[in-house]
Formats: sequence, structure tokens, C-alpha cells
Amino acid sequence: MFRRFAVFARRHVAPTHPHDVNPEPQFTWRAIVVGLLFGTVLCFSNLWFGLQSGWISMMSLQASLVGFAVFKALDGVLQVPFGPAENVILQTTAVATATMPLAGGFVGILPALKMLDKDETNGVRTVLNFGELCAWGVALAFFGVFFGVPLRRQMVVKEKLRFPSGTATAQMISVLHKRDDPTDDGVETVGSVNNGLRRRERRADDAISEVSGSNEPREALAKHEDSEWTTKLVALGGSFAISGAYALLAHFYPALTALPVFGSYVSREWAWNLMPSPSYAGQGIIMGLPTCTWMVVGACVGWGVLSPVAKHEGWAPGDVLDWKTGSRGWILWVSLAVMIAESTVSLGIVATNEVVALVGRIRRSRSQSEDTDVDTDAETVDARLLVPGWITWGGLAVSTLVCMGIVKALFGVPMYDTLLAVALALPLAVLGVRALGETDLNPVSGIGKVSQVVFAGVMPGNLVGNLVAGGIAEAGAQQAGDLMQDLKTGHLLNASPRAQFAGQMIGSVFSVFVTAGAYLLYSRVYEIPGEQFPVPTAQVWLDMARLVNGHPLPAHVTPVAIAFAVLFVVLPIVAALIGRSTDVHVKIGPWAVRRSTVQRWWPSGIAFAMGIYNAPNFTLMRAVGAFVAAIVTEATVRNRESTDGRQLRRKISILAIIIASGFVLGEGTLSFFILLSQAFS
Repeated sequence: MFRRFAVFARRHVAPTHPHDVNPEPQFTWRAIVVGLLFGTVLCFSNLWFGLQSGWISMMSLQASLVGFAVFKALDGVLQVPFGPAENVILQTTAVATATMPLAGGFVGILPALKMLDKDETNGVRTVLNFGELCAWGVALAFFGVFFGVPLRRQMVVKEKLRFPSGTATAQMISVLHKRDDPTDDGVETVGSVNNGLRRRERRADDAISEVSGSNEPREALAKHEDSEWTTKLVALGGSFAISGAYALLAHFYPALTALPVFGSYVSREWAWNLMPSPSYAGQGIIMGLPTCTWMVVGACVGWGVLSPVAKHEGWAPGDVLDWKTGSRGWILWVSLAVMIAESTVSLGIVATNEVVALVGRIRRSRSQSEDTDVDTDAETVDARLLVPGWITWGGLAVSTLVCMGIVKALFGVPMYDTLLAVALALPLAVLGVRALGETDLNPVSGIGKVSQVVFAGVMPGNLVGNLVAGGIAEAGAQQAGDLMQDLKTGHLLNASPRAQFAGQMIGSVFSVFVTAGAYLLYSRVYEIPGEQFPVPTAQVWLDMARLVNGHPLPAHVTPVAIAFAVLFVVLPIVAALIGRSTDVHVKIGPWAVRRSTVQRWWPSGIAFAMGIYNAPNFTLMRAVGAFVAAIVTEATVRNRESTDGRQLRRKISILAIIIASGFVLGEGTLSFFILLSQAFS
């Protein structure tokens, strides 16, 4: 079976251009194995942090960095060098393995099902065993992947959407492998490699000499690069060790997870603490300062203003951290209103743009003469490197049938309702992928909420079916979006889409079993939800299901939620208008601010909502990490020449990503080993 699969994926070994006599390897089992191993570590970390605070990351940049570092260390014993196309397959496999906790609903839908009251389940068993968890993962893991494949031609090849994370990963891989930036004008990209590999290597060496400011011989440059990589590996290992040490200390001394930095009264009564976790500082570095700033604003509004008001007025008389009677559950509705408002408006804007673009394409196609032979948007990749149509559409049909059967067996949802859920998920996935391509944000949460609203009418009163329908929509958008980011990376680096599809499928299949086993261990050792794992995203899903099915809201929360919803209806519309402007500067009162700066710091509803539904201890440490990284970067590049400053900023950014990755992976990995020791002790 493995040989046949490899033959399917390795169709790319034929040269992609007649002048290419020595094509680089792409699909190799060494890349797949390293991708699976690193993806498994990422999966454990994503599950840990997803259950804690709802944070999940693709970490495609980190996968390409770590994969390159692994093969760099083995460079002396490799018969065939590790190339950039191979790196693309490695990170595709790692991302598919890492993101199953979100795509499979393990940090949202499954805990929400478990949290349903007995009278809300309609007699359906909502706590699954290992086999049932695996079946659930299989039901959700594949139809989004198959559906994402044909979107590549329109969104990546023809429209050339940015997909910022995918583009950044391609640039990162190019830097690592000393290749030209694939986004530079005039640089050959996908399917146009007639300049040959040797020319690209020579140009990369010339660029390195130019940056170094000297004409050092190749041996000296090689030593310099080895020294830089030694620094990076030490930084990765050191940050991993520091974060792992904190995880061990926090396990034996739980007080370290909630330091009362604002005083014991504020800590005890209002849950304002600081968790000095290096992993959350690393998350802040990855998220960036603007996102973390708006999370802090959300925390200040939610936990600093609305929570005390709700408690003092008697609207939420219970303990502050109680989801049902405390102010935490009360302010969660404000968070939910913000997410629904921004996601709905953002999807509406994307849908409007899609309709306008479709009308424009139809008009252009009608105006073109019938004898036009040149198609500037034609596919540039050899047909042998593409996924055959019969696999794409046949796989979509089979995976949909499998989803229908499994959901019927597990939760008793009628098969035609599941078919409707998948049919609704696919066009929503198109909108999500387009938003991802334009803004680097896939509104999977909002997509799931749209499905919940629809299925409140299809299956009224069925909260289990409502949650399942939302999970199906989220899974489709998540899988299609992740694959499209990876395909953008591959498109820029001349990687085989067929090989990437194979890596995605292998990673998804593998991760179903890994994630199911890990989730079962977490459920057996820890109380979910509980103090260690409050599972905030599950509570959001559950509250939405109850809301659309007619359950009453807490006292006096409705006007507050509406007010914030209106605010975050207006803000995305204004942001869209600013984005359409051609002016370099935007007038804000007496000041003229660069449009790019305004867009970067524009209020994010999702970040604001995360600051509300997460306890402050998670948010504050993320802000600390982002703030420190920004200060260090600016202090280092200050007073440098513009060219030197940009180069130095890029180096610091790479080093910061490496350190942040070590922080995140260290605590996530060590925490999982602590979990194993507790589970089998």
C-alpha cells in the first residue's frame, strides 16, 4: 500500500521543464516521517493550549525551520541534499498533523457535547470512547481537503491571492535554502525554471556575499552560515528547555500559574493574575503586538469593567469564574456577540466581493475573442504533478458519505441533515479560504456560527445536531484553508501539488489517531472543563447552540451585547473602506497616518473577544511576550541604514520565531509527558 501511495505522489519526479535534467526530490519518506514527528509534537501542544485557552496554530514557518535544522544537522550523512521542495512537503505534512485538534473539534465541539445537560442530549451519548473518537475524526478530516484541491487553480493560480502565511513560509524556505525570493518581480516561480538550479544557487551565493559586505570565499561563508545555524539551534534548544522547566515547576508548584501581581484582593475577587508561562509569551510573539494589544483591551473591558458591574448589580451573583452563575459566563455573551458581528460582516464583505468578481469574470470571458490562444492565467504546472479530477471529486463524494454514516451512527443525526451540513459547509469554506487569502484570517468560528443559525431552523431544539453541524462547517473551512496556505507555498517554490496532497492526507490520517488518543488521556486525567482546562471555545459553541434554540440570556446582558455587536459591525465596514482607498495616508483628526499602519493596528473583534472569554492570566503573558519582542527589535534596528535595518529586522524576526517556537513546544511537550506519567502511574 505504501509503495503504491509513493508511486502516486512521486509522479512529480519527471522534469517540470525540458531544460531541467536533475529535478529535486519532493515526496520522500524522510520528509514525511520528520513532518509527522514534528507535527505530532505540535498536535500535543495545540491540544494542550486549545483546551486551556482556545489557541491553535498552524506553525508552518516553525515546521520549515525545524525540518531544515534536522536535515542540516544530518547534512554530512545525507546522500541527497534536503531541498526546498522537500521542505514544502515536510511542512504540509506537519501542518496537517498539527491542526487536527481544531479541525476535528477536539478543543470545541467534543467538550461542548460533554457539557450539555442531560435533558439537552435527547438521550444521545455524548462522551465517546477511543474508537468513536477516531471515527468522529475520520468523519471530519477529509471532505475539506478534497474540496480545497480544485480551489487552487482559481485562487492561487488565476487570482494570485496573497495567502500571507503561505507566502511568508515560501520566503522563509527560500532563505533557508539560499534561493531567490519567489515573490520578487522577475524571479522565476512555478513551472518556469528554465534558468536552471545552478543559476539560482549562484545568485543566492552572490546575494549572501553582498549582504556580508565582502568577497569572502565559499568556505568562509559556509563557516559563517554554520555559526548562524549553531546560534539558532542553541536558541531553539534553550527556549525549549526553559519552557519545559517551567512546566515541571508549575506541575509541582501550581501557585506559579497564577501570580497575584495586582494584589491578593484583585486576584481573589476578580481573577486578575499573571501566569509567567514562557509558552504564552511565545504565543504573543507569534501573534504580534497589535493582536495582543486588542486582547488586552478586551480583557480590560470584560474583566476590568463589565465583570465587576455584573457582579455588583446582582446580574451574575456567583463566583467570578463560574460559567453559569458568575460574571465569566455573563461577559462571555458579550464576547460571543462581538465574534458573531465581526464574522458575519466580514463574510458578507467577502461574499459581496466574490459576487462582484464573478460578474466581472463572466463579462470579461464574453468580451474575449473566440480565437484567443494565449491564456495568461493558465496552469503553469505539468499536468502530471496535479491531483487527478477523479480523485478530487470521487474523494469528496466518498468522504461525504463516510461523514453521513458516522455522524448517524454516533449521534443519530439523519443522513440527509448531515448531507445538508456538508453542502452548506462547502460554499462557506470558499468564503473562508478567500478571506484567508486576502487577510490571513480564516473566520472558521464565524462560519461554524452561521451553520448553527441555519440548523436551528432545520433541527429545532436538537442541540447535539446543532453542535455537530457547526463542527462540520468549521472542519471544512479549516482543512481547505490550511491546504490552500500550503499550496500557495508550493506554488511559489515549484512544489508538486500532487505530492503536497499526499502529505496532507498522510498527516490527516495519522493525526486522527494521535489526537483521539491524546484527548482521551486528557479527559481521563483532568476534569474537562475544569480549573486546568476551562475550554472557553467549547463554552462559546454551547452558548451559541442554546441561544439559537431559544434559551434565555442572562439578566441585562442583551443591551450590552447589542451595543458591542453594533460597534463591531461598523468597524469591519470602515476597515474595508480604508482598504479600498488608494491614498497612502489616512486622516485621523489633525494627524495623517500611513494607511498600512492604520490597517495593522485596526481593532480586531476576534482578538477583543479572546481577551474577554479567556481569563486575564493567559492574555497578560501573551502581551508581555509581544511587547518585549517589539521593544528588542526596535531598539536593535534603531539608527541603522534603511537597507541594513530591514535585513537586521528580518534576522531578528527569524530568531524571535525560533525562540517563540521553543517556548511553545517546550511547555506543550513536557506537559504531555507529565500527562502520560499521571495516566499510567
